[in-house]
Amino acid sequence: MLKEFSKFLKEFNVISLAVGFVMGTASTALINSLVKDILMPLVQPLLSGDGWRNAILKIGPVSLAYGSFLAELLNFLILAFIIFFVVKKLLNMEIKLKK
Repeated sequence: MLKEFSKFLKEFNVISLAVGFVMGTASTALINSLVKDILMPLVQPLLSGDGWRNAILKIGPVSLAYGSFLAELLNFLILAFIIFFVVKKLLNMEIKLKK
């Protein structure tokens, strides 16, 4: 049983995945701060005020906080672009080092 577990860890690179997960989790706070504290202040003047974050659509007893959703969507898109850019640069550096 112990040999099978060891084989599983090696075969599926579980240790590398765990390290990547921990690093990703740790960098989330850093990237969220970059988006909220540095990029969003640059983007917000293009959006009409800060009230759009609090926009709510009421349909009878149901309240849909679409402004909050749009704010999180924008945050996600900026975050995804930053991650894409960093990964692309790292892959390009890795390819150059292999040559």
